[in-house]
Amino acid sequence: MMLSNFRIEARIPTQDLARARRWYAEKLGLEAVEEREGGLRYEGASGVFCLYASAGRSDGSFTQAGFCVDDLEATVAVLRERGVVFEEYEGMRGGIMEIRGNYPSKGSGERAAWFRDSEGNLIGLAEVVP
Repeated sequence: MMLSNFRIEARIPTQDLARARRWYAEKLGLEAVEEREGGLRYEGASGVFCLYASAGRSDGSFTQAGFCVDDLEATVAVLRERGVVFEEYEGMRGGIMEIRGNYPSKGSGERAAWFRDSEGNLIGLAEVVP
């Protein structure tokens, strides 16, 4: 038995599951496909993540989940219109970081942007650079 044979799912902690559910619906347009006591499951085109009620929390100093998008500028613009606030880091241009050779790119690098959810979790967006 090898873990590579099984589906991988991300887990994101929340201090207030109801607040997080509203935020993910209003800001990201995501609706849970399954709800259980203390948790919500979301499915994308090729991945799954779960929000769960937790006594602990991330310190928000690292990316906890990411979405691979085809058009980073357009995605950032739509999310900004919905009230998502993007992080600003040194070296960014227009809120977007150019990263050469960064994993998990399938190209020569990626372009990325980050924002925090209602719980302070750092979420990334990435577009592969061919």
